[in-house]
Amino acid sequence: MITRTVSKNPRTTRGDLVNDLQRAGTKVTKATISNTLRRQGLKSCSARRVPLLKPVHVQARLKFAREHLDYPEEDWENVIWSDETKIELFGKNSTRRVWRRKNAELHPKNTIPTVKHGGGNIMLWGCFSAKGPGRLIRVKERMNGAMYREILSDNLLPSARELKMKRGWVFQHDNDPKHTARATKEWLRKKHFKVLEWPSQSPDLNPIENLWRELKVCVAQRQPQNITALEEICMEEWAKFLFYTLCCEEVWNSLWCQYTMRTESEPRSRRGYVVSNSAEDSSKPHKLLLNVCQGYCIGHC
Repeated sequence: MITRTVSKNPRTTRGDLVNDLQRAGTKVTKATISNTLRRQGLKSCSARRVPLLKPVHVQARLKFAREHLDYPEEDWENVIWSDETKIELFGKNSTRRVWRRKNAELHPKNTIPTVKHGGGNIMLWGCFSAKGPGRLIRVKERMNGAMYREILSDNLLPSARELKMKRGWVFQHDNDPKHTARATKEWLRKKHFKVLEWPSQSPDLNPIENLWRELKVCVAQRQPQNITALEEICMEEWAKFLFYTLCCEEVWNSLWCQYTMRTESEPRSRRGYVVSNSAEDSSKPHKLLLNVCQGYCIGHC
Protein backbone atom coordinates (compact mmCIF):
# COMPACT_ATOMS: atom_id res chain seq x y z
CA MET A 1 0.00 0.00 0.00
CA ILE A 2 2.80 2.43 0.90
CA THR A 3 4.69 2.03 -2.38
CA ARG A 4 1.48 2.05 -4.42
CA THR A 5 0.31 5.26 -2.76
CA VAL A 6 3.51 7.26 -3.33
CA SER A 7 3.82 5.92 -6.88
CA LYS A 8 0.37 7.27 -7.59
CA ASN A 9 0.99 10.55 -5.78
CA PRO A 10 4.70 11.32 -5.17
CA ARG A 11 3.78 14.35 -3.05
CA THR A 12 2.28 12.16 -0.33
CA THR A 13 4.04 12.85 2.98
CA ARG A 14 5.06 10.31 5.60
CA GLY A 15 2.47 11.87 7.90
CA ASP A 16 -0.23 11.24 5.30
CA LEU A 17 0.82 7.61 5.06
CA VAL A 18 0.84 7.18 8.85
CA ASN A 19 -2.70 8.55 9.05
CA ASP A 20 -3.93 6.41 6.14
CA LEU A 21 -2.54 3.27 7.69
CA GLN A 22 -3.96 4.12 11.10
CA ARG A 23 -7.41 4.47 9.55
CA ALA A 24 -6.86 1.05 7.99
CA GLY A 25 -6.03 -0.39 11.43
CA THR A 26 -2.23 -0.52 11.10
CA LYS A 27 0.07 1.49 13.32
CA VAL A 28 3.49 2.36 11.90
CA THR A 29 6.11 5.05 12.46
CA LYS A 30 7.53 7.51 9.96
CA ALA A 31 10.90 5.77 10.22
CA THR A 32 9.31 2.48 9.18
CA ILE A 33 7.72 4.17 6.19
CA SER A 34 11.06 5.72 5.18
CA ASN A 35 12.85 2.36 5.45
CA THR A 36 10.13 0.62 3.45
CA LEU A 37 10.28 3.14 0.63
CA ARG A 38 14.07 3.17 0.63
CA ARG A 39 14.11 -0.60 0.14
CA GLN A 40 11.94 -0.05 -2.94
CA GLY A 41 14.48 2.41 -4.34
CA LEU A 42 12.46 5.49 -3.41
CA LYS A 43 13.85 8.46 -1.48
CA SER A 44 12.56 11.88 -0.56
CA CYS A 45 13.91 14.59 -2.86
CA SER A 46 13.15 18.22 -3.56
CA ALA A 47 10.79 18.54 -6.51
CA ARG A 48 12.51 20.04 -9.55
CA ARG A 49 11.22 23.41 -10.71
CA VAL A 50 10.32 23.23 -14.38
CA PRO A 51 8.83 25.67 -16.90
CA LEU A 52 5.03 25.69 -17.08
CA LEU A 53 4.38 24.16 -20.48
CA LYS A 54 1.23 24.61 -22.51
CA PRO A 55 0.53 22.22 -25.41
CA VAL A 56 1.87 24.78 -27.90
CA HIS A 57 5.14 24.99 -25.94
CA VAL A 58 5.44 21.21 -25.83
CA GLN A 59 5.02 20.97 -29.58
CA ALA A 60 7.58 23.72 -30.18
CA ARG A 61 10.12 21.99 -27.95
CA LEU A 62 9.56 18.64 -29.63
CA LYS A 63 9.93 20.27 -33.04
CA PHE A 64 13.19 21.89 -31.91
CA ALA A 65 14.44 18.54 -30.61
CA ARG A 66 13.65 16.65 -33.79
CA GLU A 67 15.24 19.31 -35.98
CA HIS A 68 18.47 19.40 -33.96
CA LEU A 69 18.75 15.86 -32.62
CA ASP A 70 21.30 14.79 -35.23
CA TYR A 71 23.37 17.98 -35.19
CA PRO A 72 27.08 17.10 -35.07
CA GLU A 73 29.08 18.34 -32.11
CA GLU A 74 30.95 20.74 -34.37
CA ASP A 75 27.74 22.64 -35.06
CA TRP A 76 26.89 23.04 -31.37
CA GLU A 77 30.44 24.17 -30.67
CA ASN A 78 29.87 26.99 -33.16
CA VAL A 79 26.95 28.49 -31.20
CA ILE A 80 27.25 31.53 -28.93
CA TRP A 81 24.69 31.25 -26.14
CA SER A 82 23.47 34.37 -24.35
CA ASP A 83 21.11 35.42 -21.60
CA GLU A 84 20.45 37.92 -18.82
CA THR A 85 20.33 37.11 -15.14
CA LYS A 86 19.72 38.93 -11.86
CA ILE A 87 22.05 38.44 -8.92
CA GLU A 88 20.91 39.60 -5.49
CA LEU A 89 23.24 40.94 -2.84
CA PHE A 90 21.71 38.92 0.00
CA GLY A 91 19.41 36.74 -2.02
CA LYS A 92 18.88 33.03 -2.28
CA ASN A 93 21.45 32.56 -5.00
CA SER A 94 22.54 29.30 -3.45
CA THR A 95 21.83 27.04 -0.54
CA ARG A 96 24.46 26.67 2.16
CA ARG A 97 24.81 23.84 4.64
CA VAL A 98 26.66 24.13 7.95
CA TRP A 99 27.89 21.75 10.61
CA ARG A 100 26.42 22.79 13.95
CA ARG A 101 25.43 21.44 17.31
CA LYS A 102 21.89 21.08 18.55
CA ASN A 103 20.20 24.39 19.44
CA ALA A 104 22.99 26.39 17.73
CA GLU A 105 21.02 27.24 14.62
CA LEU A 106 20.93 30.96 15.41
CA HIS A 107 24.63 31.38 16.10
CA PRO A 108 25.99 33.99 13.60
CA LYS A 109 28.40 31.45 12.13
CA ASN A 110 25.48 29.18 11.30
CA THR A 111 23.22 31.75 9.63
CA ILE A 112 22.99 33.58 6.31
CA PRO A 113 21.98 37.25 6.55
CA THR A 114 18.93 38.23 4.53
CA VAL A 115 17.12 41.51 3.99
CA LYS A 116 13.87 42.43 2.28
CA HIS A 117 13.98 42.23 -1.51
CA GLY A 118 17.48 40.78 -1.45
CA GLY A 119 19.20 43.99 -0.36
CA GLY A 120 19.55 45.18 -3.93
CA ASN A 121 20.63 43.37 -7.06
CA ILE A 122 22.41 43.76 -10.36
CA MET A 123 21.36 42.62 -13.81
CA LEU A 124 23.97 40.97 -16.01
CA TRP A 125 24.17 40.07 -19.69
CA GLY A 126 26.66 37.45 -20.74
CA CYS A 127 27.46 34.95 -23.47
CA PHE A 128 29.62 31.89 -23.93
CA SER A 129 30.39 29.02 -26.28
CA ALA A 130 32.13 25.66 -26.13
CA LYS A 131 35.40 27.55 -26.46
CA GLY A 132 34.87 29.51 -23.26
CA PRO A 133 33.05 32.49 -21.77
CA GLY A 134 32.45 35.62 -23.79
CA ARG A 135 31.92 39.06 -22.34
CA LEU A 136 29.94 39.76 -19.19
CA ILE A 137 28.51 43.24 -18.59
CA ARG A 138 26.30 44.86 -16.01
CA VAL A 139 23.02 46.32 -17.26
CA LYS A 140 22.66 49.44 -15.13
CA GLU A 141 19.31 50.67 -16.42
CA ARG A 142 16.02 49.07 -17.30
CA MET A 143 16.74 47.31 -20.56
CA ASN A 144 14.72 48.12 -23.67
CA GLY A 145 15.16 47.14 -27.29
CA ALA A 146 17.56 49.97 -28.09
CA MET A 147 19.75 49.17 -25.10
CA TYR A 148 19.76 45.49 -25.99
CA ARG A 149 20.93 46.23 -29.51
CA GLU A 150 23.65 48.47 -28.09
CA ILE A 151 24.80 45.65 -25.81
CA LEU A 152 25.01 43.28 -28.77
CA SER A 153 26.82 45.88 -30.86
CA ASP A 154 29.45 46.43 -28.18
CA ASN A 155 29.87 42.86 -26.96
CA LEU A 156 28.62 40.13 -29.28
CA LEU A 157 31.02 40.48 -32.20
CA PRO A 158 34.02 41.16 -29.91
CA SER A 159 33.11 38.01 -27.97
CA ALA A 160 32.99 36.01 -31.21
CA ARG A 161 36.44 37.30 -32.13
CA GLU A 162 37.89 36.59 -28.69
CA LEU A 163 36.42 33.07 -28.74
CA LYS A 164 37.78 32.55 -32.27
CA MET A 165 34.45 31.31 -33.55
CA LYS A 166 34.43 29.65 -36.95
CA ARG A 167 32.88 31.27 -40.00
CA GLY A 168 29.10 30.96 -39.95
CA TRP A 169 28.76 30.87 -36.16
CA VAL A 170 25.25 31.01 -34.76
CA PHE A 171 23.84 33.33 -32.11
CA GLN A 172 21.28 32.16 -29.54
CA HIS A 173 18.97 34.28 -27.46
CA ASP A 174 15.51 33.60 -26.06
CA ASN A 175 12.14 35.03 -27.06
CA ASP A 176 12.10 38.01 -24.75
CA PRO A 177 10.17 40.86 -26.46
CA LYS A 178 13.35 42.94 -26.60
CA HIS A 179 15.04 40.12 -28.50
CA THR A 180 12.22 39.50 -30.93
CA ALA A 181 11.29 43.13 -31.61
CA ARG A 182 11.17 44.04 -35.29
CA ALA A 183 14.00 46.55 -34.89
CA THR A 184 16.21 43.93 -33.23
CA LYS A 185 15.51 41.34 -35.90
CA GLU A 186 16.28 43.89 -38.60
CA TRP A 187 19.53 44.88 -36.84
CA LEU A 188 20.62 41.24 -36.63
CA ARG A 189 19.74 40.72 -40.31
CA LYS A 190 21.77 43.74 -41.41
CA LYS A 191 24.73 42.50 -39.37
CA HIS A 192 24.38 39.10 -41.07
CA PHE A 193 24.12 37.23 -37.77
CA LYS A 194 22.64 33.75 -37.94
CA VAL A 195 20.13 33.32 -35.11
CA LEU A 196 19.14 29.96 -33.65
CA GLU A 197 15.36 29.53 -33.72
CA TRP A 198 14.29 29.13 -30.12
CA PRO A 199 11.13 27.56 -28.61
CA SER A 200 9.18 29.67 -26.12
CA GLN A 201 9.10 28.82 -22.41
CA SER A 202 12.45 27.08 -22.63
CA PRO A 203 14.96 28.72 -20.28
CA ASP A 204 16.05 25.24 -19.20
CA LEU A 205 17.31 24.50 -22.72
CA ASN A 206 19.97 27.19 -22.59
CA PRO A 207 23.27 25.80 -21.27
CA ILE A 208 24.29 29.26 -20.03
CA GLU A 209 21.93 28.63 -17.10
CA ASN A 210 24.57 26.25 -15.83
CA LEU A 211 27.14 29.04 -15.80
CA TRP A 212 24.73 31.42 -14.08
CA ARG A 213 24.21 28.84 -11.36
CA GLU A 214 27.93 28.32 -10.94
CA LEU A 215 28.54 32.07 -10.89
CA LYS A 216 25.89 32.68 -8.23
CA VAL A 217 27.27 29.94 -6.01
CA CYS A 218 30.80 31.34 -6.27
CA VAL A 219 29.60 34.89 -5.58
CA ALA A 220 27.55 33.82 -2.55
CA GLN A 221 30.58 32.06 -1.07
CA ARG A 222 32.52 35.32 -1.15
CA GLN A 223 29.72 37.19 0.66
CA PRO A 224 29.82 40.67 -0.94
CA GLN A 225 28.55 43.40 1.38
CA ASN A 226 27.51 46.06 -1.14
CA ILE A 227 26.49 46.43 -4.77
CA THR A 228 29.92 47.62 -5.89
CA ALA A 229 31.59 44.58 -4.36
CA LEU A 230 28.89 42.35 -5.86
CA GLU A 231 29.66 43.60 -9.37
CA GLU A 232 33.42 43.28 -8.88
CA ILE A 233 33.13 39.73 -7.56
CA CYS A 234 30.85 38.72 -10.44
CA MET A 235 33.43 39.92 -12.95
CA GLU A 236 36.28 38.20 -11.10
CA GLU A 237 34.45 34.89 -10.91
CA TRP A 238 33.42 35.08 -14.57
CA ALA A 239 37.06 35.64 -15.49
CA LYS A 240 37.91 32.40 -13.70
CA PHE A 241 35.75 30.55 -16.20
CA LEU A 242 38.19 31.74 -18.87
CA PHE A 243 41.03 30.36 -16.75
CA TYR A 244 39.24 27.00 -16.65
CA THR A 245 39.06 26.89 -20.45
CA LEU A 246 42.78 27.68 -20.77
CA CYS A 247 44.29 25.73 -17.89
CA CYS A 248 41.68 23.37 -16.47
CA GLU A 249 39.96 21.76 -19.42
CA GLU A 250 38.39 19.04 -17.28
CA VAL A 251 36.72 21.64 -15.05
CA TRP A 252 35.35 23.56 -18.03
CA ASN A 253 34.11 20.39 -19.69
CA SER A 254 32.29 19.42 -16.52
CA LEU A 255 30.43 22.74 -16.68
CA TRP A 256 29.95 22.44 -20.40
CA CYS A 257 28.63 18.87 -20.32
CA GLN A 258 26.10 19.23 -17.55
CA TYR A 259 23.42 20.05 -20.08
CA THR A 260 23.13 17.08 -22.44
CA MET A 261 20.78 15.72 -25.03
CA ARG A 262 19.69 12.10 -24.92
CA THR A 263 20.06 10.40 -28.28
CA GLU A 264 17.25 7.87 -28.16
CA SER A 265 16.37 6.61 -31.61
CA GLU A 266 12.66 6.43 -30.82
CA PRO A 267 11.93 8.22 -27.52
CA ARG A 268 8.53 7.80 -25.95
CA SER A 269 7.22 11.27 -25.14
CA ARG A 270 4.31 12.41 -23.06
CA ARG A 271 3.33 15.91 -22.04
CA GLY A 272 6.64 17.31 -23.24
CA TYR A 273 8.84 14.85 -21.36
CA VAL A 274 11.02 12.16 -22.87
CA VAL A 275 11.30 8.72 -21.32
CA SER A 276 14.46 6.91 -22.29
CA ASN A 277 14.02 3.42 -23.78
CA SER A 278 16.95 2.10 -21.78
CA ALA A 279 19.73 3.10 -19.44
CA GLU A 280 22.15 2.63 -22.32
CA ASP A 281 20.29 5.20 -24.43
CA SER A 282 20.42 7.85 -21.72
CA SER A 283 24.17 7.45 -21.29
CA LYS A 284 24.99 8.72 -24.81
CA PRO A 285 24.98 12.50 -24.52
CA HIS A 286 26.03 15.08 -27.08
CA LYS A 287 28.66 17.36 -25.67
CA LEU A 288 26.37 20.35 -25.37
CA LEU A 289 22.61 20.31 -25.58
CA LEU A 290 20.32 18.94 -22.95
CA ASN A 291 17.28 16.76 -23.30
CA VAL A 292 15.23 19.33 -25.16
CA CYS A 293 11.98 17.42 -24.98
CA GLN A 294 12.02 17.34 -21.21
CA GLY A 295 10.55 20.05 -19.04
CA TYR A 296 13.65 20.17 -16.90
CA CYS A 297 17.43 20.11 -17.14
CA ILE A 298 19.51 17.02 -16.67
CA GLY A 299 21.89 17.89 -13.88
CA HIS A 300 24.90 15.81 -14.84
CA CYS A 301 26.53 14.12 -17.77
